[in-house]
Amino acid sequence: MHPLLPRLTTDLGWPYLENAVDLATYLERPGLHCLLIPGDPARNLETCDAAVVLPELRMAFQNAFDCALVGDAIEAGLRETHNVLKTPSFLFFSEGRMIGAIARIRDWDDYMARIPHILGLATV
Repeated sequence: MHPLLPRLTTDLGWPYLENAVDLATYLERPGLHCLLIPGDPARNLETCDAAVVLPELRMAFQNAFDCALVGDAIEAGLRETHNVLKTPSFLFFSEGRMIGAIARIRDWDDYMARIPHILGLATV
C-alpha cells in the first residue's frame, strides 16, 4: 500500500473498511459518506492523487460528507455492485444507498460542478 493511503486512516482518522460488516456499519451511520476505492497504486498512478485530492475536496465542501478508505478485500465487489469499474473512485452514499460516483482523477472544476449535484441527491 502506498504511504499516502494509510495516512488517511492514521492522520485523518478515516475508517478503513476491510469487510462487508465494516462497510454496512459505516454506511448505516447518519449523514453523507464518500468511499475512496483506491485501486492498485502500483498499476495506477492516479491512486496517490486521489489520496491527496479527497481530503481537499472534503475541506472545500466544508465537511459536508465524511470519508472512508475501502480495503482490497471488498474493493472489487463494491465496484461491481455499484457498476463503478474504474479506479480510483469516489462513491457517495446517503442512507445506505449510492447517490453518485466519480471515477478517475478529474480537473478541480469538474469536482466543483459534479459534487454539489451528487450531494443534492441525498435524502438526509
